[in-house]
Amino acid sequence: MRSPATLATLLLALFCALPAAAQTAGPNPGVTPVRQIDRAEVRVTRVELQPGAVRSVHQHDDVRFHLFIPISGKIELTIGSAKPVEATPGQAYFMQRGTPHGFRNIGSSPAAVIEVFVKGDVTTAQAGANIALRHVREGLR
Repeated sequence: MRSPATLATLLLALFCALPAAAQTAGPNPGVTPVRQIDRAEVRVTRVELQPGAVRSVHQHDDVRFHLFIPISGKIELTIGSAKPVEATPGQAYFMQRGTPHGFRNIGSSPAAVIEVFVKGDVTTAQAGANIALRHVREGLR
């Protein structure tokens, strides 16, 4: 049986380690994705970016289509091998499954993006698109 002092020491060590782990930077510091919807037909994520934050180049192989919709701030978007563009808030950018892309906040204030991922076949894609558009409209109000 452990002594109360040993147990207290273990708890104190754990208590001190948790905040340090929570502050460890992930692969994309300053980029915070927040899942809004995740259903069989659609996934919607709001991504917040601090000034200068970069979402490194990646791709989504688990979805049919991907809509990238900036909602605030100054965001530079790179799709595939195309030249980077300043993404216009409210403008939707379309990508198919597996398209490499990355983005970054080029402004001096936080920026936000809505990403809509349409899964499945055309029938579920239409249902997913309707759900996602309704969600985006509500988010822009």
